[in-house]
Amino acid sequence: QVQLQESGGGLVQAGASTRLACEGSGRTFSRYDIGWFHQPPGKDREFVGAISRSGGKTFFGDAAKGRFTISRENAENRVYLQMNSLKPEDTGVYSCAATDPGQSTRLRDRGFEYQYWGQGTQVTVSS
Repeated sequence: QVQLQESGGGLVQAGASTRLACEGSGRTFSRYDIGWFHQPPGKDREFVGAISRSGGKTFFGDAAKGRFTISRENAENRVYLQMNSLKPEDTGVYSCAATDPGQSTRLRDRGFEYQYWGQGTQVTVSS
């Protein structure tokens, strides 16, 4: 089991960058693939991107490709979401989630495939 807590975010201007962090508890953090999800105001949650437990593989949704990157420091139990060239439509709550991939190397992009979730952090991009 792992507990997750996001940090970072806040109010940023369009075109700027910001970095979110996801910190996990426990000694088994490196066992989990980590995903990031975005919920815009009044809309459904959508997949942003994910990183494998080793950090060697990442996968992004269409809205994030070319603008966002994900990295992790397992020694610190942290995963980072670097968001560049932010747009007003990036506004919303960002949550990290963890899944134990077992023997699979496929990164998950659907929320129900993740077992553990943080509470989320708000990012507001002003135009």
